[in-house]
Formats: sequence, structure tokens, C-alpha cells
Amino acid sequence: MQKLSSFERGRGVLDPTVPVDIGALSQRRRIVEAMVEICAEKTFAATTIADIVSRASVSRTTFYKHFADKRTCFDAALDVCIEELEGVAQKAHEAADSPAEATRKSLASILDVLATNPALAQLALAESVTVDSAVVERYRKLTIPALEQLWTQTGEPLRTYSDVRVALDRVQVLIFDQLSCGRVKQLPELLPEIVYIVVLPFAGHAEALRQARLVANEQPPSSGAADGGNGR
Repeated sequence: MQKLSSFERGRGVLDPTVPVDIGALSQRRRIVEAMVEICAEKTFAATTIADIVSRASVSRTTFYKHFADKRTCFDAALDVCIEELEGVAQKAHEAADSPAEATRKSLASILDVLATNPALAQLALAESVTVDSAVVERYRKLTIPALEQLWTQTGEPLRTYSDVRVALDRVQVLIFDQLSCGRVKQLPELLPEIVYIVVLPFAGHAEALRQARLVANEQPPSSGAADGGNGR
């Protein structure tokens, strides 16, 4: 898998709220930030505590005050990344949006964040699965109830047209493939297809295709818009 060089990391995982002066961050947050960045450059397996403390400008003693070992630090970094993505998804839509609209807007915001923060994308959607395959089920348990809540908040009974678990697995494969090819900045190009995949289980083909086309019409012609083909 192609790793990210330091100049490709993009904005920090805590941006846009992170201060420019790293000294203003808490020690724990600086260590977590360092873990995210270095994993994107070297992989978790190749990352050392020496790497982390050097990047975070802390001592080993300080590191061990906050984390028992490298793995607990990684888990904390993953938690931060997930919280960031959850917050982005929740803020992306308004109460007046239909479930399909809310889903489309949330997915768009998530892909934008991933594209502008390659380090976060690498850790949350590539390294995390390599380190612990159980992360896939964690994502399902977070995502499926959130989607179901969107589709039931209007008071309508939940209907499903296909297996949402399979849909989410397909989305993960699409994103992982882009990351593996070093195309993190091109992730938003997947939006029409991902919108179709995620909306389909809850609203059926016609609405999923309509939402995908809304996205495609907003993107440049070269961005790979969904058009109902590809076996759909």
C-alpha cells in the first residue's frame, strides 16, 4: 500500500480547531496527533514510540503517563478519528432534510474530510482494519443504527430493499482501493456511487439513483458520475 509522505498529510486531524502553535495543545492530543500522522507515513507496525514522542515533542515518561503502550495510543487515535467523522456527518444535514437528502449530504461531507485529511483517512479506514479486523464490525454498529434513525425519524416504518451490511462493506472496499492507490484526494469522485449504494437498501433503486444523479450533476464530467449502469 502506498504510504503518505510528510508533505501529503494535509491538515491535522484536529483541524480546523487546532491552534497553529502545537505547544498550546494538551500533551495527550499532541501524542494522538503524532500517532495519526506517523501511521499514515510508516504504517502502525513500523511506527515506534520513539517516532511518536519525537513528533509530539514529549518525553517517553510523558507518553507512558497517558498510554500503556503503542496499541493503546493507536486505539485512542482511532477514537479521535471516528469522533471527527461522526461530528462531520451529524452537522452536514438539517432537520428538514429527507432521509435520502441527509444521507447524501453526510456522505459528501465525510468524503470531503477524508480527502483533505489523508492521515485521518489512512488510519481510520486502512490501518485500523490491518491492526484489528474487528474494527469493521465496530463501524457497522456505529453506522447502521445512525442510518436507520434517519429513515425512521419521520415516523414511517423501516423498509429495506437489500442488505445494508453488504452495502457498507462495498463502500469500505471502494474507499480502501482508492487509499491503496494513493488516490485519497480523489475520494469525492466516488460520491455518486457511494450515495447510490448507501441509499439503495432504505429507499430502493429509483430514489438511490435520483440522489446519485443529483451528486453527479454537481460534479465535473470527468468525476465518474453514477448513471444506473455497472450492474445496477
